[in-house]
Amino acid sequence: MDTESTHSGYSYHSSRSGRSNRHGDRSRERHKASSSKDSTRSERSVVINPPDTPSQDSPVHNGEPLPGEPTSTADQEDEGQDDNWGETTTAVTGTSELSISQEDVVGLGKEMQDRTRGFRRYLPLAVGSFVALMVLATPLAFLLLPVLMWPDRLQACGAACEGLFLSIAFKLLILLMAMWALFLKPGRASLPRVCVYRAFLTTLTLLLTMSYWLFFGVRILDAQDEDYHGIVQFAVSLVDSQLFVHYLAVVLMELRHLQPCYTVCVIRSTDGETRQYNIGQLSVQKAALSILEYYYRDFPLHNPALLSASKHRAAKHLAGLKVYNVDAPGSTAGAQPGNGNQSRAMVTAAAKRKDSAHNELYYEEADYERRVRKRRARLVVAVEEAFTHVRRMKKEDEQATPSDIMDVREAALAIFPSMARALQKYLRTTRRQHCHSMESIQTHLAFCLVNNMSPKAFLEAYLAPGPTLQYGPERWMADQWTLVSEASVTGGIKEGSEFLLKCLDFSLAVTIKGIPYIRLTEEYIDPKSHKFILLLQSETSV
Repeated sequence: MDTESTHSGYSYHSSRSGRSNRHGDRSRERHKASSSKDSTRSERSVVINPPDTPSQDSPVHNGEPLPGEPTSTADQEDEGQDDNWGETTTAVTGTSELSISQEDVVGLGKEMQDRTRGFRRYLPLAVGSFVALMVLATPLAFLLLPVLMWPDRLQACGAACEGLFLSIAFKLLILLMAMWALFLKPGRASLPRVCVYRAFLTTLTLLLTMSYWLFFGVRILDAQDEDYHGIVQFAVSLVDSQLFVHYLAVVLMELRHLQPCYTVCVIRSTDGETRQYNIGQLSVQKAALSILEYYYRDFPLHNPALLSASKHRAAKHLAGLKVYNVDAPGSTAGAQPGNGNQSRAMVTAAAKRKDSAHNELYYEEADYERRVRKRRARLVVAVEEAFTHVRRMKKEDEQATPSDIMDVREAALAIFPSMARALQKYLRTTRRQHCHSMESIQTHLAFCLVNNMSPKAFLEAYLAPGPTLQYGPERWMADQWTLVSEASVTGGIKEGSEFLLKCLDFSLAVTIKGIPYIRLTEEYIDPKSHKFILLLQSETSV
């Protein structure tokens, strides 16, 4: 790349003489020659360009586009640009050998972020594994050290002592399984702060183990105690204490938050989608993690194309309004009465058009619903005809030779073109074409054919927007969430607490309300009060 810097709005035309112009030309030629010589060095050029973001009208698919998908409008915009676009472009260059490009800086930051993310993800697992290993190895060390250090002075271990060996073995096995189920598992998410209960239990376990080691070193190792039965009982007491600590961990980390105490209201900032959930006693960051899990399961996929449609309609409406300031000084409209009346008439017409904006919105939405119903009907008919053709082919394959039988994947590829156009038009009309790639549609079609599903079961994934987890991770549009809270994220949630969960494109506003205390009373009704007597008379017709 040429290292010459081009400045925006720069002009070579000046009021200098022709000699100065020729001198400037020679200096520019020498500058070009020197830059061409320096180009052999390992220099890097930094060009500031806007990021390539997908257009809202024609989003870029991560997978393969649907058949007939329109190309991006970027090519059309490039063709429509001015030929002199280079004269108004600012390029930042450098000729130093120690320079570094913007791409390298971004790549270095991402690499460091990935390393830090992996470290934070597996650090709790590593600490838990170390503590679990120390907890399991300490009772065994208490039993083996006296045997290895002073075996001749130890008293014989009787039947009761050998029974304690069996007790320690089974208790350690139970403790190992319990720790594996509760602690030794990868984290579901990376939280901004350390979990208070987990840190407290880890510290308590370390203090308990260190206390037993201190007592063992002072009273048993230094004195070389000969009562081996008492040493075994000391190891048994350690295992029992560790089992009680694990029971406390189960109560604090697994059982405490099961009782619902609060109701949270979650509102998505872009489209106002709202959900209500009941949660228990949790910290702010744990509550945020639970809400995000509920979000991926219950909230429909965020579709920015629908938001851009409403913005386009508002911009189109505002573009049609023309307002004139007829009383401004120097205005020609004030000098000419006819022009002033015309301007006032245009302002009045614009005001009337603003009053009728609701009618335009009503008819636009009605036309949109009509087009959606039309596309939906065509899609349903096309899919039903394709599935009927598959059933007919299946009956023919039963009578054909095994070599002529078509595979399910081949059958899906064969019938997909018959419904592709109708499905593409429906997805474009509902502005969900970026949510489904051609590969995902063919995979879903093959899945429906393998499991002998109906056409309605196949269409259910496309007729209505599904939850976020129904789509791939590349459609979630939320790689990292940011928790914004005035209160401490390690503190517990309270009545009236509010916090925000932000991602790249939208945010979730969370409001917490306490579940009211319910007083339920009983009212006794005597069963005899429901009985009555019916007296019949001869002259009464019943």
